[in-house]
Amino acid sequence: MGRGARRKFVGRPGCGRAFATAVAGGKTAGGNAATSRGNAEMTESTKYLLSEDRLPKAWYNLNADLPRSCPPPLHPGTGQPIGPDDLAPIFPMAVIAQEVTTERWIDIPEPVREVYRLWRPSPLIRARRLEKALGTPAKIYFKYEGVSPAGSHKPNTSVPQAFYNQQEGVKRLATETGAGQWGSSLAFAGSLFGLEVEVFMVKISYEQKPYRRALMETYGAKCIASPSPLTHAGRAILERDPNSNGSLGIAISEAVETAASRDDTKYALGSVLNHVCLHQTVIGEEA
Repeated sequence: MGRGARRKFVGRPGCGRAFATAVAGGKTAGGNAATSRGNAEMTESTKYLLSEDRLPKAWYNLNADLPRSCPPPLHPGTGQPIGPDDLAPIFPMAVIAQEVTTERWIDIPEPVREVYRLWRPSPLIRARRLEKALGTPAKIYFKYEGVSPAGSHKPNTSVPQAFYNQQEGVKRLATETGAGQWGSSLAFAGSLFGLEVEVFMVKISYEQKPYRRALMETYGAKCIASPSPLTHAGRAILERDPNSNGSLGIAISEAVETAASRDDTKYALGSVLNHVCLHQTVIGEEA
């Protein structure tokens, strides 16, 4: 490199965009070939590993920006809108508050962020083959959530749910699982916050997916084939059909019954509800 030349680094470390050009007298050393090669390397980047400082400090609440409020869920017994008092037997108050709030930003507790750091931020990946298949000039990206300890996106909500329950003195969590992803995620989260976890797993999956069951048990959870003889709901199904393969609805009934019948136990759910959607916004906010 000649006198007065200097090396300049462009791009942000960790994002796959850093490249170097040698500048001498205001011109690129090596001519257009070096520049073209550097640009080609940038445009061909597929995976972007984001730094930990991209981890959000708050979840985004979609309810704040909806044009109108969503209709409240109805109580299955009365047909009336469900209120906080109806949810208190099975959910911690912090989760109930998140279910109904219209605040735009909800702070992520630092103990939850500490756990998130085990795998977050998740990789940002460009879907080049999808772009090509669609014939679109648009750049399409997705986040890969399989890097979590449970292998899915579901620890994004199981971790805060376990944290809020632990903070309110809950000792046990009951839940359901179909293929086993949610059960594995809650088992993982419960092990971090000292909670017992009881998982009612749809019987057909319990038998067909022994490794998911093994993962739950490795994290310390108790995994039960549903329908089971342990609950009124399970026994009623078994009386009608002793060979029932189970269903997610049956497993939910058993988990909710368990939570509602014990003072030391709450219920945790991995989909459907507002607070679950809230916790999953960490995926997009860090990108």
